[in-house]
Amino acid sequence: MTDTERAVDDASHAPRTRARDGGKRWPGRRRLMRDELGVLLVLALLVAGIGIPYPDFLDTDNLLSTAHNSVYISLMACGMVFALAMREVDLSVGGGYAMCLVVGALLVREGVPPWLAVPVVLVTGIVLGVFNALVTTLLALPSFIVTLGTLMLYRGVGLALADGRQITDLPLDDSFFTFAGGDPGGVPFALWVLLTVVVVLAVVLARTRFGARVRAIGSNPDAAEFSGIPVVRTRIQALALSGFTTACAAALALAFYGAGDPTLGQGYELQAIAACIIGGTPLAGGRGSVVGAVAGAMILSVVAAGLVFFEVPINWTSFATGGVILVAVAADSALRRGGRRRE
Repeated sequence: MTDTERAVDDASHAPRTRARDGGKRWPGRRRLMRDELGVLLVLALLVAGIGIPYPDFLDTDNLLSTAHNSVYISLMACGMVFALAMREVDLSVGGGYAMCLVVGALLVREGVPPWLAVPVVLVTGIVLGVFNALVTTLLALPSFIVTLGTLMLYRGVGLALADGRQITDLPLDDSFFTFAGGDPGGVPFALWVLLTVVVVLAVVLARTRFGARVRAIGSNPDAAEFSGIPVVRTRIQALALSGFTTACAAALALAFYGAGDPTLGQGYELQAIAACIIGGTPLAGGRGSVVGAVAGAMILSVVAAGLVFFEVPINWTSFATGGVILVAVAADSALRRGGRRRE
């Protein structure tokens, strides 16, 4: 094992050693936990702020519906955290989402059993993510530029495959649509999937060698490459993960909507990035929070739902979302400046 691999291995096992030294070896984790608690507190205050004047908002069915509306952005944000944490960005998720949704719908319409179409959709998402990483690496271009291009490329492929129309006539009586698109146990199936993804990816980011490499590259890409960390391989893995979580969102959307609409997903990439930023993942890289990203997506969903209860015209939704993002970024900056002064 080289010195670099040993250092990364130590970082990936740091959670087990911090308990013995009072957390002094990784103060960033305490900051991250503070960010997560902060965004969760904001989410709780928003829910309470809407629920007090409008008690119907706190109805279980309404809360589950609001949470379900955030699932697709939340899943994209879970993968986006890894890209942002290593100073990459994936703007293609909206187009990839539409393309994966169309691919799944076409397969089902052509007679492929829906449950067997799901792995194809997931592999499609991974391939799209790997393509982004390879173009970024081979052409030595910023991932921002590359994924801005593939955003339109993937959406264009989806529109072409669907012939510009919604794909319908799917076997909606199949268990895929009734179960995966339903509410097993009284909770939308998509929320169960989201919970599983959050738990797994939170552990991956905080406690695995891959997560440690992502954070190390985001902290200082040049130093990480100089020390021998496989930057290219890690970039490919991170963007492939972003494609995978996007494909998960597309598969769940297919089950819920029962159709393949190539126009879905417009603006999802910006909402996913916004959710990550609100949740404490900075564009500067070096750290990230899967839990915080999902909480950020939930905040955006609660804001949108709250506007309905306050009878605010739907045209103001984008305005409110932009305001939330600006407030979150300003608060994050203030907290980080305060943290540096205390340190």
